Amino acid sequence: MKAARFWFLALIVFLAAGWINLPAQEKTANKLELTLDDCLKLALEQNPFYLASLEKESEARAQVHRAVAGFLPTLNAQGSDILDKKVFTVEIPPMVPGGQPQRVKFDFTRTYQMSLNFSFPLFTGGRLTSAYRQANYNYQATQESIKQSRQETILNVKQAFYGYLLARRFLEVAEESVGLAEKHLKNVRNLAEVGMATKFDLLRAEVQLANLQPQLIRARNGLQMSELALKNLLGLDLDQPVEIKGELSFQEVQIDPEESIQKALLNRPEIQQLGYQRRMAGEMVKLARAADLPTVAIGGQINYWSNYLNFKKNNWENYYTISLALNIPIFNGFAAQAQAAQAKALARQLDYSMKGLTEAVRLEVEQAILNYHQAREALLSQQKNVEQAAEAVRLAELNFAEGLATTLDVTTAQVALSQARTNYAQAQYECLMALAQLEKATGESVSGYKSDR
Repeated sequence: MKAARFWFLALIVFLAAGWINLPAQEKTANKLELTLDDCLKLALEQNPFYLASLEKESEARAQVHRAVAGFLPTLNAQGSDILDKKVFTVEIPPMVPGGQPQRVKFDFTRTYQMSLNFSFPLFTGGRLTSAYRQANYNYQATQESIKQSRQETILNVKQAFYGYLLARRFLEVAEESVGLAEKHLKNVRNLAEVGMATKFDLLRAEVQLANLQPQLIRARNGLQMSELALKNLLGLDLDQPVEIKGELSFQEVQIDPEESIQKALLNRPEIQQLGYQRRMAGEMVKLARAADLPTVAIGGQINYWSNYLNFKKNNWENYYTISLALNIPIFNGFAAQAQAAQAKALARQLDYSMKGLTEAVRLEVEQAILNYHQAREALLSQQKNVEQAAEAVRLAELNFAEGLATTLDVTTAQVALSQARTNYAQAQYECLMALAQLEKATGESVSGYKSDR
């Protein structure tokens, strides 16, 4: 009996443990492994702000189709049922002298009418052509706007991805610092037990370890926040488990400042977009001038009417008209002149904006190059600094064990090592970000991925 009860309880515990671990196992099984390329691909497929920018292309294409429709004829059909009390009485004289006249009533109360109308513009003074060109330039400007949104999305993803790697490295540095402090505290305790370390040394080591705990907590929170920010950019559920694959590795590149500036002036979508907007302003001037020109259109209409809703051929009367309409504007209150002046002012604004944007692009490229050189030099200096700081910690530990150094010497060396590793990781991050910003500034393609939309 006791054996049966034991196996029954063991089975319940086993099933309960499996049930509790099931969600964790499912999460682990569904964990996404993401490299930088994976993140870029996901962002260009799922980021809601980038997808919203893609819809602007459909909107601009519809505007082009609408402009094309102005060149085509229009055809409209119309039908009506008119109820109007119209009863006429006609008196017919008698055929035989002395006879009674006959009265006949004609009821025109109901009238059914159908008509078919068409109109076709022959001359509009360039209105339709200017409207079409304006819509086409707007479509091309929208495509450049989408390119800009794509480049900004890629830059934001790289910043978030590298930011996660930096936060993860900061956490590793914090954990290493805590590990060194714990190791030193253990050594101090061992030495204190044999009388080779003072109580002050022990207190100093304990305080140093306690001071490192908040840094470790902040590093963990920073890593979690970096992960959430990256998921948000990728359009992922914030509860989706992910595993980021990558390191803060950097490869030095050669940069030609003048060549980079020329690439930027040639490739930047903002410059191309502003150029198309300037052409749109030119078409707006032409459209305003066309308001003073006459228009010519041909139209036609065929009408059918009957007193009875009967579709027999002989029951309907019909007639048709063909017209040639000429419209000559004589005076419109100077509205056309005001519209032309407005369009010219807009064109001048865009000219000034183009000049300012060109200088801003030059400045952005030069600043990105300077940031890259600064980060590269910092990286080279910090790489040797980490090696020296690590050696200083090793020597301080040995000297402390021999009684040639104090606890303060050891903790100072440990803090210096932690700072050196932090600075080195920060320099790696800044090098990678400087390259990413330079690629964005020059308008070069930074990813081979294209949206499916």
